[in-house]
Amino acid sequence: MKINRTLLTLSTFAVMTLSFAQQSFAATTPFTDLTNVAAKDKIIALQQMGTIQGVENNHFMPDATVTAAQGIQLIVKALDLNLDNIRFIKEPKATDYFSKADNNGWYANALIIAAHNGFDLKADLDPNQVWSKEEFIHQLMLAMEQHGKLPMIKIAPVEFGDADQLTVQYQGTIQRALVLGITALDADKLLHPKDAITRKEAAEIIYNAVEYLKAHPGPKGDDTTTPDQ
Repeated sequence: MKINRTLLTLSTFAVMTLSFAQQSFAATTPFTDLTNVAAKDKIIALQQMGTIQGVENNHFMPDATVTAAQGIQLIVKALDLNLDNIRFIKEPKATDYFSKADNNGWYANALIIAAHNGFDLKADLDPNQVWSKEEFIHQLMLAMEQHGKLPMIKIAPVEFGDADQLTVQYQGTIQRALVLGITALDADKLLHPKDAITRKEAAEIIYNAVEYLKAHPGPKGDDTTTPDQ
């Protein structure tokens, strides 16, 4: 399994990260900066589900970019990924999988969960690196397919103007995301795979993934495993 990493300082940016994917136990306050955001209803729905929070309670900062740590935490949170079926020989640490991780970092547990739930992350993952749109979609689709036990399907590739910009290893997951309606092209039939993904884009894609899994529940079973640690 490939794994990625990055260190994140607990600054204002980290506070935004925490707010992006932690559940609020207080009454939610409506976001005040979504007036012209097309995915407004989906973002609000995720807020009401406890999947995302705002910054300073009522600001979502829709155009802010998403780091690897934020993206992983969001996917883990949205898909309700966990370690319930893993029996560890010793207590796992984030640095067991990602050399640049901080075992005391807010994201540490999410990294451990990701390492056992289908993500394709490199061992030198930089948690603070801003993720591209294709990276976020790729990791989400892998986790979604494993978690939802989605069957492999034969698809007719979707043609789009900047398909040549895709990372070769991501072509399959991106195509499946397009076919399943997890993500979509813009009005010019472009995906913009190399662009930094924004909070509003990530939230919309996450919402679509959650709704797809609700509509297509996978088979249940006991998948308890013991990692080689």
